[in-house]
Amino acid sequence: MRRQPTQSPPRTPPHRTAARLAAALAVCCALLLAVVVLRWRPLLVLDGDISITTHRWAVSDHGVTHAFRVLTDWVWDPLTMRLVCAAAAVWLGWRRAAWWTALWLAVAVALATILQQGVKTAVGRPRPAWPDPVDSAHYAAFPSGHAMTATVVCGLLLWLLHRRGAGRALWRTAVAVAAVSVAGVGLTRVWLGVHWPSDVLGGWLLGALVVAVAVAVYEWPRDGRTGPTPG
Repeated sequence: MRRQPTQSPPRTPPHRTAARLAAALAVCCALLLAVVVLRWRPLLVLDGDISITTHRWAVSDHGVTHAFRVLTDWVWDPLTMRLVCAAAAVWLGWRRAAWWTALWLAVAVALATILQQGVKTAVGRPRPAWPDPVDSAHYAAFPSGHAMTATVVCGLLLWLLHRRGAGRALWRTAVAVAAVSVAGVGLTRVWLGVHWPSDVLGGWLLGALVVAVAVAVYEWPRDGRTGPTPG
């Protein structure tokens, strides 16, 4: 007796997956924001212990500190990241068929910047203060703009590569570069003593939330179909 082939379970639509991820990230962001605003003592102690240790290393190891300043000020700076995203948007717009994707990309990055500055202003968290600083920064501490911008830009560009079906070599290279950039920029901000570790965590979480929401919007069905192909 011939066995009937088993059917694989239906895949969850991408917009629902992204929406569920966005909901989970929103809860995490809300919890972290609450403990930061309420100045939860265990968080303050952990932030302080890590920051004191890394600042001591930064003061004593001038070579690493200089390298981290170059990386954070030029390579992983929010302006550099936004310029990379702008170049990608221009390239997509030049293809004409992908003009919607270019607009979506630009708007997502712009809204992330507005959200970042809005949360900074609302929370107003002071940055670490040191008698012997190795770097300086402006605006409030939470969330880290460097960490958030890197997460948003790398996350959106990675998703576009995945949706276009990038080759294995290109995909692995892009994932490695994105992972090093997102993790590395967070490390530099704490090492240089301009952010508390929870600021960086907040930047990563808020950035991931922006990416998840942007993907959900892009993939949301229109006239029974998912979002447009990114060129």
